[in-house]
Amino acid sequence: MAKIILKNLFKKYGNVVAINDLSIDINDGEFLVLLGPSGCGKTTTLRCIAGLEKLDRGEIYIGNRLVNDLSPKDRNVAMVFQSYALYPHMNVFDNIAFPLKMRKLPEDEIKEKVKHVAQLLRITHLLDRKPKQLSGGEAQRVALGRAIVRNPDVFLLDEPLSNLDAKLRIYMRAELKKLQKNLGVTTIYVTHDQAEAMTMADRIAILNFGVLQQLSTPHEAYNNPQNLFVASFLGSPPMNLIECTFIEKNGKYLLETGAFAIVLPETIGYLLKEKVVSTELVLGVRPEDVIICGKKIPEAIVEGEVYLIEPLGSEIIVDLKIDDNIFKVKTTPDFKASIGDKVWISFEVNKIHIFDKKTEKNLI
Repeated sequence: MAKIILKNLFKKYGNVVAINDLSIDINDGEFLVLLGPSGCGKTTTLRCIAGLEKLDRGEIYIGNRLVNDLSPKDRNVAMVFQSYALYPHMNVFDNIAFPLKMRKLPEDEIKEKVKHVAQLLRITHLLDRKPKQLSGGEAQRVALGRAIVRNPDVFLLDEPLSNLDAKLRIYMRAELKKLQKNLGVTTIYVTHDQAEAMTMADRIAILNFGVLQQLSTPHEAYNNPQNLFVASFLGSPPMNLIECTFIEKNGKYLLETGAFAIVLPETIGYLLKEKVVSTELVLGVRPEDVIICGKKIPEAIVEGEVYLIEPLGSEIIVDLKIDDNIFKVKTTPDFKASIGDKVWISFEVNKIHIFDKKTEKNLI
């Protein structure tokens, strides 16, 4: 086990900056997820930690050691790839045992370690099979077994569940999280799947164009996004965002969108007045924080037209057309409406987010 320090990492491919001044301290035994869209630099970061890519500048510490100039085999990290990278000509036993044989450990010790790992991952019955005889979930366990048997300081996992079907992926998320906690090994996990990140991570590092956007717990990232990118990236459906103007009128603080206006509580309005440099803002509302009603009620903010209904079993997503904007509302399946119906919505004002349009930073 080891603490990892990433200090001002920078990596460039030609004119493309893959990692831009990235600094993160990862605690001993922590499960950290690197999350972001394709091309954001998360896999490059992982490969730099493993020693498979050389940094242009910056420092990587594993434990108390600066590892920049160490070869991958001397860093005592174990990496599990998206493709699993199993040796097709070897059976499961030999695949798991391979790193131990490379260290020239005694045969009896190798057998004992492989047996222990196979029991831990419940794959003892697969030890004589070749990779082509394994299902996706079984191959994934074998790849994990080959990593675990080395007893590394750090696990590096690069989208290891992406090849599995949806049901197995959900099952393996829980299994991986439980396994990591039992082993207590510092783990860095790369994914573009926010559901994986939210359910598995102790903390999430959200990246975009190689720049760290937010480092926090999943709960904090979802409920208090630091900027517009994080707000729009996290959430399914994503946060509703609409441009607005902050005004003070007749002693009240208002957000004016053109289609509707929101009267802010005095405490929020006063706080916003102290913070804003420009009155041009962006209003953010999570779909679950929009209240929808089939008839007009006193607290209704604006009328909308049902554009689309997406049934999801335990809930439904209603797409509303409000002027030229589409607003997504998450509500219960007993809400009845048809495409083209007029409905009314209101917001839980204490749960709205307000961003500066120019800096994109979260103000409230």
